[in-house]
Amino acid sequence: MGFDFNHFIELIPDINQAFIQTLYMISISLLISIVIGLPIGILLYVTDKGLFMENRFIKISLGFVVNLIRSIPFIILLVALLPLTDLIVGSTIGPTAASVSLSVAAIPFFARIVESAFREIDKGVIEAAIAVGATPWMIIKDVLLLEARSGIISGITLTLISLIGFSAMAGTVGGGGIGDLAIRFGYYRYDDTIMIATVLILVILVQVIQLLGDFIAKVVDKRK
Repeated sequence: MGFDFNHFIELIPDINQAFIQTLYMISISLLISIVIGLPIGILLYVTDKGLFMENRFIKISLGFVVNLIRSIPFIILLVALLPLTDLIVGSTIGPTAASVSLSVAAIPFFARIVESAFREIDKGVIEAAIAVGATPWMIIKDVLLLEARSGIISGITLTLISLIGFSAMAGTVGGGGIGDLAIRFGYYRYDDTIMIATVLILVILVQVIQLLGDFIAKVVDKRK
């Protein structure tokens, strides 16, 4: 029992493969969550009461869907989306298949973060833009996204870290990655070395991402 360095050396090829699979999964999922989640977050904000694109129907409908997905525990969502995953990628196992569920979970999560970042903006800035005749697109592009860029970057960091945790859970159903390695080699085979190694890798990865995200957020924060 305990950490065996020689055994760890033997497992390096498997660890490298699992690490690459994890990076692959979270990269695809993060990209999709930004591409789809950002517009959803914008819509959730600008259609709210008193805003320049107020629309009660869109706000309630979109908010309901976002809250519905967010209320489902990821492990249940992962299993529930297996038919959809099979339809999209032709398989229910592997990193690509796991990316489907990860993306679905990350989109509403990131959308709410974007909405929260916009709520931190001084309403006076938006009112000033409206007063000078700015179009809704101009307000979104030149005011909202510009003013909230630091919060959005922090949100991307938070989403990425959450995806790392979700990707580890995806390993329980053959999603690949660090989580899958920990379950198959560490848990099922009672291998302390692989369990310790995978935990350390995940801890270091999260720390690096958080530090980098905080640094970038501070750099682009115009209030600093």
